[in-house]
Amino acid sequence: MTMDSAPARPTGQGGTGPAGGTAGTAAVRRSVTAIHPPRRPRADQARPLLRPQRVRRRDGILPLLTADALAAVLTTTALSAPGTAVPAGAAAPMAVLAAALHAQAGLYRPRLAPYALLELPALAGRAAALWCAFAAVMAAAAPGRALSWPALLAAVCLQTVLTCAGRGFANQLRRRAARRRPASALVVGPGAGASAVAAALHGRPEYGLRPVGLAATAAPEEGGGAVPVLATHEDIRRAVIQNSVRHAVFTRPPEADERTAALVRLFHDHGCRLWLADPAGTAKVTGMRVAQPADQLWGYAVQPLLPRPSRPVERWVKRAVDGLLAALALLAAAPVMGVCALAVRISDGPGVIFRQERVGLYGRPFTLLKFRTLRADEHESATRWTVAGDNGMSPVGSFLRKSSLDELPQLWNVVRGDMSLVGPRPERPFFVAKFSSVHPGYEARHRMPVGITGLAQINGLRGDTSIEDRARFDNHYIDTWSLWQDLWILARTAASFFRFRLGGS
Repeated sequence: MTMDSAPARPTGQGGTGPAGGTAGTAAVRRSVTAIHPPRRPRADQARPLLRPQRVRRRDGILPLLTADALAAVLTTTALSAPGTAVPAGAAAPMAVLAAALHAQAGLYRPRLAPYALLELPALAGRAAALWCAFAAVMAAAAPGRALSWPALLAAVCLQTVLTCAGRGFANQLRRRAARRRPASALVVGPGAGASAVAAALHGRPEYGLRPVGLAATAAPEEGGGAVPVLATHEDIRRAVIQNSVRHAVFTRPPEADERTAALVRLFHDHGCRLWLADPAGTAKVTGMRVAQPADQLWGYAVQPLLPRPSRPVERWVKRAVDGLLAALALLAAAPVMGVCALAVRISDGPGVIFRQERVGLYGRPFTLLKFRTLRADEHESATRWTVAGDNGMSPVGSFLRKSSLDELPQLWNVVRGDMSLVGPRPERPFFVAKFSSVHPGYEARHRMPVGITGLAQINGLRGDTSIEDRARFDNHYIDTWSLWQDLWILARTAASFFRFRLGGS
């Protein structure tokens, strides 16, 4: 268990929040409200994050899957004549395995200029691996029906030719559709490089991207041409909404500066596909997966910026583990919670449970439960910082706060699904709105369900510590999240709790 947040120490660093009072901001707020309406809208209510949208699949993935599966089925059917070693029932498994091998090789990743012949070595290698494995299985299962070398070679060659031809046809259809219905795109970057990329997209409609603006990440230059230059974050947000932008082309790595990195979240929230073009030919991207085979945009090297896999199965497992462990912990802690409730009632009078609105996943408000450690009116509790040792605390409240026993009722929040056992600590809407405009990256903490404990808390960031440091730890936890890391944080939290009980630090 861990402590709630407390006053932030000045860090000397600030961020720039979205400007208010414009039509674009109103449109964004209306769309957010439609997704997760707050219970009691207030002027100081934190603006919820948009739930990340799925990128529209206009990249030709389904035609490529169809071409690959059809090639595998036709090859298997051609070799499954009576008296041959290939059973007709192997067509469907071979199609599925071929698609899996191609996905592992990155052959379904989005590309601006796909060419099937450039993929020929990868297609041939996967076809050879697939049919060699099939031949080995057949030789082990039915030695009398082992695939001969000429048949094996014919299968590899036929599947390679059919797959390449099918992909070429699918790519041709994609290029024609891209010319007829190009998608709106923003080019992000400074100076002449971004203008050159925008000019290439404007003059080559086969890439399927129609530039509607230049998102300048430095001082905008004169002479932007027919494409408008967007100088502020709010201008970019408005352009994304009004033009239904679905692609953003960066001309240098997003981590190059703070402003460029902030745009990644904006584009991600609106379901945009992200690309990195290199007009200078010198970009060195660390931490990004490079698409193979190489892609290009009118001679400029280009690659998709791929987010971390969402891993929905692991997220479901996390929710199941949270619910199970929280329910078991509630049962085990029932006697302790009973004693705490009785102590609060005797020491501080009626009102054992304290309820307070906090901000959770994607900015949705929920009611957090705690044992009451001091008295405060509703407005004061929503806008005032309190820490252990507050003059308004009784000795019982001070003990509960220092030992984190006051947070045991939050196990019920976990069972209900409001919170997780491990995640960023939830904060009040008033302070979420305040910190989001001051500390870069604070709002991004709401990408993950909030938790009772977290990476920041086990590193001592509780009480009177830096909000900016907490946000940095929380975002690192989200970016590197795994089930094992959750278990490790829970173990560290339990160890720190027992150290406190034994009189340690």
